[in-house]
Amino acid sequence: MFYWFMKNLVAGPILKTVFRPWVTGLDNIPKKGGVILAINHLSFIDSVFLPLVLDRRIFFLAKSDYFTGRGLKGWATKAFMNGTGMLPIDRSGGKASEASLNTGLKVLHDGEVLGIYPEGTRSPDGKLYRGRTGVARMILEGNVPVVPVAMIDTEKIMPQGTTIPKVQRLGIVIGEPLDFSRFAGLESDRFILRSITDEIMYELNRLSGQEYVDVYASSVKDRMSARPAR
Repeated sequence: MFYWFMKNLVAGPILKTVFRPWVTGLDNIPKKGGVILAINHLSFIDSVFLPLVLDRRIFFLAKSDYFTGRGLKGWATKAFMNGTGMLPIDRSGGKASEASLNTGLKVLHDGEVLGIYPEGTRSPDGKLYRGRTGVARMILEGNVPVVPVAMIDTEKIMPQGTTIPKVQRLGIVIGEPLDFSRFAGLESDRFILRSITDEIMYELNRLSGQEYVDVYASSVKDRMSARPAR
């Protein structure tokens, strides 16, 4: 109810009026049944604007830390996460990673839409980086199609490190569904998982027009943070 209220009566109408997002390919998203949307990740606001243009509700997996803050800021953050369809997961690894997978699979088994950022983190410079194979495992174990979605210019509206967005248009390009059912039962084969992930990233590269870099975005961020300040 809160999600519907925020999307249709409060934040949604305001954001659509101010930023005038354009979208192509909406018909590529199945009208029912479990489906994964594989999305490039340019800005924090990707998870805000994509739900606004979809007819179906979309769920995202988010760090559980966002749901445990205290005070007014903690309450506001939790309310925002719930309002944008975020589901808390523990990303500390091991059994926690398995629990994250199970959380996503439950969304798919319930016939819902699950949004995943294959890069694992926001791009530090607007380029498209190597995808993590977790999305491929989710596709095979959930036995669902995946739809590539390219966010356009969101990093110009709200670059990393900023809190106030700039007012300009943004775009969303939704590609045709990708079917990997031919790999059913091979979710433990790391070569298959890499092949699926690379195909998804190729489609995102084609749709977004971003420069592709075959390294993980997290590695680039680590190198940036390790540089001595001038």
